[in-house]
Amino acid sequence: MATAKQIEERTTSLVMPILEANGFELVDVEYVKEAGSWYLRAYIDKPGGITIDDCEVVSRALSDKLDEHDFISEAYVLEVSSPGLTRPLKKPKDYERNLGRPVDIRLFRAINGCKEYFEVVLSAYTDDTVTVTTEAGSLEIERKNISMIRQSYVEQ
Repeated sequence: MATAKQIEERTTSLVMPILEANGFELVDVEYVKEAGSWYLRAYIDKPGGITIDDCEVVSRALSDKLDEHDFISEAYVLEVSSPGLTRPLKKPKDYERNLGRPVDIRLFRAINGCKEYFEVVLSAYTDDTVTVTTEAGSLEIERKNISMIRQSYVEQ
């Protein structure tokens, strides 16, 4: 049986040509077990946002490729969707896109007595750190201490 990471990597290699042919971007692939069922999820995006029709195009093509290669031994549900407004930042492109914008951060270990920072501004990032601007000033956080970072979404 292949590991979840191997399934995600193999699925990524199958979905990339489909996305490139349609002008879409791969945000993430995950293979997870939830409530006793396996889910293979591909999160896709494009400038202006993904539509349900876009998801259907990718889902049909990817499903055919997965059937053709047949490398997942368990039964699973395939889901192709937009990552949503408050998707986690994972790739350098995600960080770049959100520079100067508000983000929400949760930490594994508290900094200055705080494990959560909401609506702080992402001001810089490296492979090892994220720098945000808070009301109190600039704060540099080691990426290994970040359990979640995502674009902040505040209803108007």
